[in-house]
Amino acid sequence: MAICVQDIGKAVEFYKNLGMDVAWHDADWAYVKAGEDGLALLSPSYKQAGPHFGFVFRDRAEVTAAYDRLKADGVYITEIHEHRDGTASFYGKDPDGNWFEYLYEPEPEAVTV
Repeated sequence: MAICVQDIGKAVEFYKNLGMDVAWHDADWAYVKAGEDGLALLSPSYKQAGPHFGFVFRDRAEVTAAYDRLKADGVYITEIHEHRDGTASFYGKDPDGNWFEYLYEPEPEAVTV
């Protein structure tokens, strides 16, 4: 899920105080997590998408197949964005104009002790 906030730093601190971990903090957006659940915080300068909900996939091929299918069906979608952290995503709009995201997020690597 992604919500709009007025001040990224203030919002990050608020959600950290709720017990969430900061997975990503950039100038115009941040991503905080509680277990497997995540929340994107979007500043007024974030232009990729508005408030939205997302679907997380561990298999990149599933995201690519969904992208191709939605594009062929004429659904409004953005290009696939390759992120610096190894994830990739695209945004789309449902018939009522609500934003959604398909996010590829690989399995975290197992830590061997």
